[in-house]
Amino acid sequence: MNSGKVVLGILAGFAIGATLGVLFAPDKGTSTRKKISKKSDDVVNELNSKFNSMVDGVTKKFETLKSEATHLIESGKAKAEEMAENGRAKAEEMEARVKAATK
Repeated sequence: MNSGKVVLGILAGFAIGATLGVLFAPDKGTSTRKKISKKSDDVVNELNSKFNSMVDGVTKKFETLKSEATHLIESGKAKAEEMAENGRAKAEEMEARVKAATK
């Protein structure tokens, strides 16, 4: 599920709930405003928690991908160096054969 849709859904639910709460509240206006304020604080704290969890998850995935990419690069470098060394050795071997054949 898209996290943007989740946040939008939570905010829409909060707005609808707050509106209905004010319309149908049997309490005094002061008491109702305190309840709405407390509920909004709870929603903000929950959103902060979810956002922080999402950021932590993205950070962990990024670090994992970075580590894997570094490993692949190092592995590729080692393989390229090995192939270059093998190529040099074969070239030197061929050079020696050519020199031996031309003497």
